[in-house]
Formats: sequence, structure tokens, C-alpha cells
Amino acid sequence: MTTMESLIGLVNRIQRACTVLGDYGGGENTFSSLWEALPSVAVVGGQSSGKSSVLESIVGRDFLPRGSGIVTRRPLVLQLHKTEQSSQEYAEFLHLPRRRFTDFAMVRKEIEDETERITGKTKQISPVPIQLSIYSPNVVNLTLIDLPGLTKVAVEGQPESIVQDIETMVRSYVEKPNCVILAISPANQDIATSDAIKLAREVDPTGERTFGVLTKLDLMDKGTNSLDVLEGRSYKLQHPWVGVVNRSQADINRSVDMIVARRKESEYFATSPDYGHLASKMGSVYLAKLLSQHLESVIRARIPSITSLINKSIDELESEMNLLGRPIALDAGAQLYTILELCRAFDRIFKEHLDGGRPGGDRIYGVFDHQLPAALRKLPFDRHLSLQNVRRVVSEADGYQPHLIAPEQGYRRLIEGSLNYFRGPAEASVDAVHFVLKELVRKSIGETQELKRFPTLQAEIAAAANEALERFRDESKKTVIRLVDMESSYLTVDFFRRLPQEADKGGNPASTTADRYAEGHFRRIGSNVSSYVGMVSETLRNTIPKAVVYCQVREAKQSLLNYFYTQLAKKEGKQLSQMLDEDPALMERRLQCAKRLELYKAARDEIDSVSWAR
Repeated sequence: MTTMESLIGLVNRIQRACTVLGDYGGGENTFSSLWEALPSVAVVGGQSSGKSSVLESIVGRDFLPRGSGIVTRRPLVLQLHKTEQSSQEYAEFLHLPRRRFTDFAMVRKEIEDETERITGKTKQISPVPIQLSIYSPNVVNLTLIDLPGLTKVAVEGQPESIVQDIETMVRSYVEKPNCVILAISPANQDIATSDAIKLAREVDPTGERTFGVLTKLDLMDKGTNSLDVLEGRSYKLQHPWVGVVNRSQADINRSVDMIVARRKESEYFATSPDYGHLASKMGSVYLAKLLSQHLESVIRARIPSITSLINKSIDELESEMNLLGRPIALDAGAQLYTILELCRAFDRIFKEHLDGGRPGGDRIYGVFDHQLPAALRKLPFDRHLSLQNVRRVVSEADGYQPHLIAPEQGYRRLIEGSLNYFRGPAEASVDAVHFVLKELVRKSIGETQELKRFPTLQAEIAAAANEALERFRDESKKTVIRLVDMESSYLTVDFFRRLPQEADKGGNPASTTADRYAEGHFRRIGSNVSSYVGMVSETLRNTIPKAVVYCQVREAKQSLLNYFYTQLAKKEGKQLSQMLDEDPALMERRLQCAKRLELYKAARDEIDSVSWAR
């Protein structure tokens, strides 16, 4: 194979792989940009200009749908792959990747069926391309794009916008700077009215990308010829015009072999009194070679930019592969190691949330600094220590014998009743911190990139972490309730011993004795209890957070997944595999990335090996 064939064949393989991998026409990304960076040939012409016949002559096979009006209603991306001389010809469609067509009449039918699958049996058009590859020893390596024929009038069954719709579709291909325009014009019409030349002039005013093809030379009126066009006097292009003679309708009806048709075309030019001097530069065989030679020069010029795009694609794919992670090993030891590594990655992010490396841990401080004090302030001590309730509690505590000096039992009952109110804020603080920790677990799992591959393991870690948090919460509740109970079980004696001394400083102890069962006496009892409860409130405001941090936050940081680790050690290989059961969509994405990566690396190596060969 020559260097030219190697280069063009390489580009064809890259284009083919891009379409198989879904990179063609896929939006603004490096992969679709790579497809567009590779040169291809767009076949443009008006309806009935002979586009299909030119394509079939280049391929050497009768395989395109025929008929009146708009026959080509979807773009056909036709990739020709030259094979060894003795190999069998066959065709493959992208939408039927494992089916080879050796009967080209069936290729035509499949094009018709696939067109109707999108457009229905109407005369509508669709921009969704059909991808067809033909492997044959009788072709040159080329990528040709057959586009709907340009038209001027909508016929019955077509929307009024059909004229503009077709032109917009055709422009979307020919406006690309790497697109070679094969402008098909019939010789029996004035070149000035050619739809293909008009459009080519607009998108390629210098004619650098345009190849002009004259069809139907044998159908011109006797005594006339197209030498002014073919010799570049009527409309000059930077590339020479090429004339072709297609099969007649009678030949098509008789299914004349394309090889025979090529021979008849060659004989026509060789024996023509008008075109005999141009015979070596006429015909579909020459056109295919001319396009192939031009593509070689374009490819050589584009090699630096193509290589740059391939390298960029490789970098992007390797980055994505790192995010997606490598395939999981099959042995149990490696799987256990992977799970432990994933758990450690999650645990690291969870600790970052608690320690302030990531947001969320500050909400725990908010529980201690805002929620707990607010809850303590809202406790109904004013109702519990009201004059009426103090009198009732003290009287009930005295029984049938009134107290002599101070109602100690009354004090104790009032204090115990008050301290019971602290249970609610204490438990609420535990629950609030538990809620924050659960949220941080959820966020940490979501932020652990390595875990995104394994939804089953995510669920297992979440369940294990939440189970551990439940245990920490239960222990924390026991501890804070124990703190409240400790305050109830032993009152601070010094506080009450100071009360008589403060009363003496008031200077009227007799008045105090006389007022023992009066309203002022019960008010002082309520005030004393309130002062004591306030002192206890300040103590619990400091000790409850300490207990919660010790029992919940500290434990979460140190041993959140310890129990999970011990359970992992008992699992068999099959159970570990189930935990590493990846999301099917992600597995498919990794497979596609791996295929692309292999494609682009192979393409880079091939370009390096053939691009500068002599």
C-alpha cells in the first residue's frame, strides 16, 4: 500500500471509529471536533443532477435508491475502504454493526428502510446521517457524504420550508473548512444556473475546496459541447473540472455492470472528437483518483492540527478514565483492598467536613451555641416556680407537720421537678447533632469520586455509617441524661448554706420567722430555687456539648466504620464482588473511553509511522 493510501486509509479508520463510538456530530467537544478536523468530500448538486450515478461510478456498485423528486432524504456518510485484490466486496451499516451485506440490492433497500424509519413514508428530510462503509478492492480510500439534492420548489407532500431546510442542511456540511465540495452540475444545463456552483461560490469563494463535475455530457444537443466549462473558461476553479458519463436509464434498467459502464465511459472520452484531448483527465475513475490525491495533500497539511487534537483527546480521556477508575480485579484480596481504600477515601472526606476542611461541621457548633441555649431559655420555670405552685409543693412536702426553719423537702421537690425539664434540651441536642452527622455522611458519600462507580457499596457504607451513628446517639443520650440525673441526685450544699447568711445580712430575722407562711416566704423559696436552677443550667450548657462531642463527634471521627471493617473481613469473594457491582451506565462509559483511548493512541502511532514516509 502506498503512503497516500496509508494516510487516507488511516483517516477513514479514524472517521469510522469516531462514528462507531458516537463522536461524530456529537456537540461541542474534542471528539466531534476531531471528526470535523478530518477531511471528507461532500457531494452537492440539484435534484436529478446525477449525484447518485457519480457516487455509484466511484464505488463501482449499483447501491443507491433511485426515483423522481427527493430520493436522498437523509445524509449518507459513505466510507470507502480499499481491500486486497482478491477479497470479497461487502458493506456494513453503523446501525447494523454485525451484519455484512454482499448483495448491494439489499444495501439499497436498507438505505430506503432506514430513511423511512426516521422520516416515515413522507417526503420529509432529516439531518440524522446514515453511516455506510463499503470494503472493496475496486475503490480508493475516501469518505464521501451524499446530501439531499438542492431544489427550488416544494412539491406535493413536502412542507413549504423544504427548499430552505435542504439548503441549511447542505450548508452545515460544506461550510466546514475541512470539507471538500464535489459540485455536480449537468452539462445539458447552463452552468450559470447550477445550484451546486452557486452554493460552492458562497461558501468557498476562492474555489480552493471545490471540485466541479459535469455529468450527462452524452446527452447534450448535437453540435454542442462543454469545453468552455471543462477547460475553465466559463467558470474557473482552482482544481480542474472533470466530466463523467453515467449509465443511461436503459443501462440501469438492464442492470449493466458498473465495470462495463466504466469501460464504456472511457471509450466515450477516448473516441469523442470534442473531448478526446482531455480523455486522460475525464471519467469517474480519474475523479476518484483526483479526489484521493487531493485528500492526501490536505491530510499532510492538516497532520499537525490532527495530531494536536488527538493528543488533546488522549489527555481528556485519560483524565476521565482516572475519574471513572480502573477495572476491578477479580481476586477477593484485591477486591477487599479496593473496598477498604474506598472506605478510607470516604472517611477522609467525612473528617474534612467535621474539621472544617469542607463545610458542614460548623452546624454542630451551631447546635451548641444557638439551639441548646435557646431551648434552655424556653424551659417553663416561671410556671413551675410560680407562687401558687411553690406553695402547693412546699405544703404537700410538709405533710401534717409544718416545717420548722426551712422546707427542705419542698426545696428538693421543687429542684428535682425543675431539673427534669433539662432532659428535653439535652436529648434534643443529641438528636440535632445526630441529624447533622447523618447529613455529613450523605454528603461525603456523594463527594467521594471513587465511590460514584459503586452504588451498592455506597448503600452499604451509608447503612454501616448510619448504624454506627445510631449507636453513638444512644450512648450520647444515656450520657447527657446521666448528667441531668447527677445534678438531681446531689444538690450543691454550699449554695443553700449561704442563704441564711444572706438573710441575716438583711437585718430582720424576726421578720423572716414571722413571715414563714406568708406570701413573701414562698416567693423567696421560688427565687432561691430559680437561682440554683440557673446555676445548674449554666453548668449543663457547658457539659452537654462536651458529652455530645465525646460520645458522637469524637467517636464518628475515630471509629465510624470499625464495625463495618470487621464484617468485611468475614465476607466471601462473591459477596465482595456484589459490593463492587458498578453502575451499568458507568461501566459502559468506561468501556467507551477505553475504546476511544485505544483508537486515538493507535491513530497517533500510525500517523507518526506513515505521515513522513517517502
